[in-house]
Amino acid sequence: MSVTHEVTNQPPPLEGVNLYEQDATLREAVEREGGAWGEARLLAYGALAGGELLALGFEANENRPVLRSHDRYGNRVDEVRFHPAWHRVMETAIAHGLHALPWTESRPGRQVVRAALCYLHGQVESGSYCPLSMTFAAVPTLRHEPALAEVWLPRILSDRYDPRALPAEEKSGCTVGMGMTEKQGGSDVRANTTRAVALAEGGAEYALTGHKWFFSAPQSDAFLVLAQAPRGLTCFLLPRFRPDGDRNALQIQRLKNKLGNHSNASSEVEFEDAWALRVGDEGRGVANILEMVALTRLDCMIQSSALMRQALSQATHHAAYRQAFGKKLVDQPLMQSVLADLAVESEAALALTLRVARAVEEGEEDLHAAGFARIATAVGKYWICKRTPMQVNEAQECLGGAGYVEESILPRLYREAPLLSIWEGCGNIQCLDVLRAAVREPEALEAFAAEVALGEGLDPRADLAIRRMRESLADSEEAERRARASVERMALALQASLLLRAGNDAVAETFLSRLEDGAGRLFGTLPASVDARALAERARPRLASA
Repeated sequence: MSVTHEVTNQPPPLEGVNLYEQDATLREAVEREGGAWGEARLLAYGALAGGELLALGFEANENRPVLRSHDRYGNRVDEVRFHPAWHRVMETAIAHGLHALPWTESRPGRQVVRAALCYLHGQVESGSYCPLSMTFAAVPTLRHEPALAEVWLPRILSDRYDPRALPAEEKSGCTVGMGMTEKQGGSDVRANTTRAVALAEGGAEYALTGHKWFFSAPQSDAFLVLAQAPRGLTCFLLPRFRPDGDRNALQIQRLKNKLGNHSNASSEVEFEDAWALRVGDEGRGVANILEMVALTRLDCMIQSSALMRQALSQATHHAAYRQAFGKKLVDQPLMQSVLADLAVESEAALALTLRVARAVEEGEEDLHAAGFARIATAVGKYWICKRTPMQVNEAQECLGGAGYVEESILPRLYREAPLLSIWEGCGNIQCLDVLRAAVREPEALEAFAAEVALGEGLDPRADLAIRRMRESLADSEEAERRARASVERMALALQASLLLRAGNDAVAETFLSRLEDGAGRLFGTLPASVDARALAERARPRLASA
């Protein structure tokens, strides 16, 4: 007979929480940026995310996808098999428009509503966000070829998830993957060696031969890829099946064994005369695919902010119930300071992200908004994605050892966090992109500076941050070496401006107090004047029974 023990001093599971209803920060930001009309959608998805999708996320990550290269008879099939939990997650996300809402909805604020939906989704299952993001971001690129868009957009914008390995015309919905990087080039895609040969002079059909070192979501129905055509690097749409119904000459060599993102498949592939359709003119591949990259970079910001939020929720929930040294953690001043710091970091990330989402939409018709979005996307991608691993790790520490074991969601969040700073261009790429845009598109830098300046005169600490940003940008000496410092100042100045204008004095005051000691300090060093307990409580999710 074994003797067990009574379990005490443990928090109840953080389950069954409507992640939208319980998030005042998100609700306020959505309304501020023009997405209030999406509240019913967000409430519905918030309930799914905090309930069914949370559970499915654990299952999908515990059962990784498996490559099936051949069938039992030795025929090449190149299929990736997923756990049913993955398919259910994808089915739910696509039914709610996470892959398509801005392209199927005409109301202003559609990019904000979609970003908020993805923010909810990313808190509980990040891997599935990869094919959702690429499918979403492929739309502007495909529109460069109207004939191609006419055929493929109805398939991509469908609200039906169809995982069957069939020709696209036989399916009720399709997803899109992407392949840009190769072994010898990485982010330097102009070093790509994959060759594209036109099948008929002046035609759109090509045969591609080469490889991709990172080929995202190989289960997708089509892929946007870059290859060298006679006139230079060109963008192509490469379907899984040829027009005659046969499988395309795309061979999956292996699935990547990644640090995180375990529910999703990433692969290495080879092409041998694979059939593809040109998207845009020859030699314009980088320009054509950059629209897709800009949107997936925004999605990196959304996902990083989502990871921050879920980590914060776990930390504040744990601290509200766990006792140590005679009182609850949330009642202890030092823990309050840490939690408040994490909360303000999370809120600043979300404020920047949803502001960029609104600008991306407005930029479709307004050059000033497009210029702001051009710079702010790179700035936000760099800063938010860099801050996320630190924030998640600090949240883990709030739980102690319990935050390090796999039954907790925090190890998964921690493994996911570095991916977002790497995907779609590492930190140096983002900073160099900002410098390049500042030189080649001065009107974009002016738009960014104008947005920041809206917070000028509201607080001397913000004014100082804005002045430091201007000084850094005006100093052209060794600009490349100092690029990270300059972009950091841009991010902090913009976040300060946004939070001051958001109207929550306690949040803005806390963020500004952090700037006084410099941005590089650790979490939990807030001044005594901050009402840390109130900020932690603002961020804490409540169980229905609480």
